[in-house]
Amino acid sequence: MSFRTKRVFIATPFYMLFEFFLLKYLFLLFGGVKDVYLFIATLLLGGLQCIPMIFEEQKSTAAGRFFTEIFGIWQWSMLMILIDLIVIYVIKQFIDIPFGVVCILLAVVPILGVYNYYHAHKLIVKEHTLEFKNLKEEVNIVHLSDIHFGAVRYKKIINQVANKLNELSDSCDIAIISGDLADGSCGVKDDDFNAFKNVNMPILFTPGNHDFYPGIENVCRAAKKAGIIVLDDEKMEFKGLNIFGLSFTFGDKEDVSNEQLKQATDDDTVNIINYHVPYAWDLFARLGYNLQLSGHTHGGQFYPMNLFCKLMFKYNKGIFEENGNYLSVTTGVGSMDTPMRWGTDSELVILKLRKK
Repeated sequence: MSFRTKRVFIATPFYMLFEFFLLKYLFLLFGGVKDVYLFIATLLLGGLQCIPMIFEEQKSTAAGRFFTEIFGIWQWSMLMILIDLIVIYVIKQFIDIPFGVVCILLAVVPILGVYNYYHAHKLIVKEHTLEFKNLKEEVNIVHLSDIHFGAVRYKKIINQVANKLNELSDSCDIAIISGDLADGSCGVKDDDFNAFKNVNMPILFTPGNHDFYPGIENVCRAAKKAGIIVLDDEKMEFKGLNIFGLSFTFGDKEDVSNEQLKQATDDDTVNIINYHVPYAWDLFARLGYNLQLSGHTHGGQFYPMNLFCKLMFKYNKGIFEENGNYLSVTTGVGSMDTPMRWGTDSELVILKLRKK
């Protein structure tokens, strides 16, 4: 059983308790429902969360993926309904709300749901120009992260990203994935990423935390079979750029020392570090890295979580510059757990490296 699956099993009883009271106060607006029926409903929802994951970890199926996606949408809906109920019950303390107005307020959730679901599946391409003194030649990088191949989006998202990268291959030189190619909600087979074979530019990938959940060896093997270059605490040269892939430290994996990171830099060119989480930018800059590529945050993915994300991560999303060094934090391509976005984009970022 993977780390992610264990985490879901541990969280499920807390979800069920929350669902029980959420449904209780929701139905009280319509006259109420007996607790026994609410208990049965929460048991079914708990099963909907856990049972598909057990099977998906062994072998992904259309049914398992369908129910996993349904629960992901329900996770988002729970938060929105909670906010809706708080607003309604607070207002009811001061004035009587007509039943029709209550229905309108509740109808906001499914309306927002349609937009959130659509926006999460729409790929946006953004462009930024970065200037460097030591740049040897102009290079256009497609920076992407957090594809999250798994039970919710499965091979559809791999095909979508591969097609978009091919569209960009005439104007871009290389694609760099900053971790979380997979998310662990289903197993990874050797041929799952094969759509990337058809992309007409090199693709680099450095593992993130989620890539360890379905087995890092499975993810890396499938990536290599698809022609993706895996930089796992390694460096490579590309068009005069010195690129180091710093893998996420997980479990028994040994950390790369600061001295090793320093030795991997080259003073005569632009040094890039591909690291899943947007941490240690100041340190990497001092060690000689001119550009850090990260993801992980999803920008918070949807309201109101993106507001909390700004508090959790100093560098939440976007391009940051200080003393001629840059940090690119992309909001990612896929989504974590729930296939919804609101206030953030599912994005590919073109970084145009130019001579200063």
